Amino acid sequence: MDTAAATAAGAGPGTTGRTAGAPPGQRTAPPGTPRADRPGGTRRPRRLAALGAPRLDPYWTALLLFAAYATLSLLRNLTAGSASWDLGIFEQAVRGYAHLGAPIVDLKGPGTNILGDHFSPVLILLAPLYRLLPSPMTLLTAQAALFALSSVPVTRTAARFLGRARGLAVGVAYGLSWGLQKAVDFDFHEIAFALPLLAFALEAVVRGRWTAAVCWAAPLVLVKEDLGVTAAAIGVVVLVRARRAVPLAVALIGFGLAATAVALGVIIPGFNGTGSYDYWTKLGGEGAAGPGIGAGEALHTLLWVLLPAGAPLALRSPLLLAAVPTLGWRFVSHEPHYWGIDWHYNAVLMPVVFLALVDALERSGRSPRPWLRSLAGQLPAACLAAALALTCTLPLSRLTEAATYRVPPQTVAANRLLATVPDGASVEADIRPLSRLVSRTRVFWIGDTRGIAPDYVAVQLADGRTPQQAAAEAEQRHPRTRYAVSGTTTDLVVLRRTSGP
Repeated sequence: MDTAAATAAGAGPGTTGRTAGAPPGQRTAPPGTPRADRPGGTRRPRRLAALGAPRLDPYWTALLLFAAYATLSLLRNLTAGSASWDLGIFEQAVRGYAHLGAPIVDLKGPGTNILGDHFSPVLILLAPLYRLLPSPMTLLTAQAALFALSSVPVTRTAARFLGRARGLAVGVAYGLSWGLQKAVDFDFHEIAFALPLLAFALEAVVRGRWTAAVCWAAPLVLVKEDLGVTAAAIGVVVLVRARRAVPLAVALIGFGLAATAVALGVIIPGFNGTGSYDYWTKLGGEGAAGPGIGAGEALHTLLWVLLPAGAPLALRSPLLLAAVPTLGWRFVSHEPHYWGIDWHYNAVLMPVVFLALVDALERSGRSPRPWLRSLAGQLPAACLAAALALTCTLPLSRLTEAATYRVPPQTVAANRLLATVPDGASVEADIRPLSRLVSRTRVFWIGDTRGIAPDYVAVQLADGRTPQQAAAEAEQRHPRTRYAVSGTTTDLVVLRRTSGP
């Protein structure tokens, strides 16, 4: 091509490799190459591809689990499906912290400090959030986030030692484990803080990071009084894995045991009106509530804990020692609620057994026995299949049902009725209405006002009771006080005090 033709084509002498009119030294890509900042370029596909990077798998897993957990628990609350008074108890405690006061829980008795019941100062972390958003939804959302967060170290550790596909299988199986699903379905409990601490601590143990393991385990003493022994057990696990004396692990053992002793012997009795720890009566056979449990019930629960997590292979890992304290105090108790697969008591065991499984799978994958290596390769998929199958009968299955997303008309009517109770009033209530009132009134448990005649009474109309019968019962509980029916729905009545002290 001659000079004139080159000039006509937009390139002159000295312009090879750059666009005509472009500043000297600015080079261009060969003709036909798309620019990264134009539609059809490579920048956007690269960004999308980066979102699917293996290192982000644990975080995507946690995000999806958070969405599922939060949706389930929030919808349960919106439809007035609270299973117990625990949500109200913890909301009162957090409300006290949020207003820079003591964690007073009137539901346990007027003026009761929750530190005299359980030592859980970790709840203060929720105070700033609750001050901004005073609602039971705040606690439920925080719990969903903490549960989901615990899946990050489980999934990350599994992927690190087992590969991406098997790591994801173990992470999802953990997130769908029955212990977590039952806890999410059980309103709110302080053990939500224990799950990520346990998971990060045991991840550090598996990776041989002893200092990190101790630092993650130590705050367990602030979650609940018995978890100091679990922290000490993690110190023992560190010593077993390190096969040498690790000073920080030895210190953790002493610190955990001492923290539990101080909490049980000094702090809780100091805040408790009786000067003791109320739950001693649930240990051993004497004074135990209910008819007690049998060996069959305990074995049933143990099988539920171990089998979905790949037992007996998980028994090859010393990480299971961290589950001994939780199982131990349950064995010495005859309280029926501590066993079975309901409630929240098994949630803290899930990070332990699944990370023990990861540890055992990694060891078994290096075994000279071919059958053991084959089992280690197939078990993650089997655990995921078991978790998916069990989910069909567990709480998360309700997310596939249309009825889950509908608020019943009677709940709408009940909310409208409870909204007539003025802010700051004192209210005596039972399970269903109390979670609607705690954030803005002073709520007492029905029959436990200890001489205080509340301004209002909000109770369910069960077993054919009439509003007039509910009013008569309220007046029996509070002599020299008269109550009138303020409003009713098909299954709820609100009474207003008309006279009395």
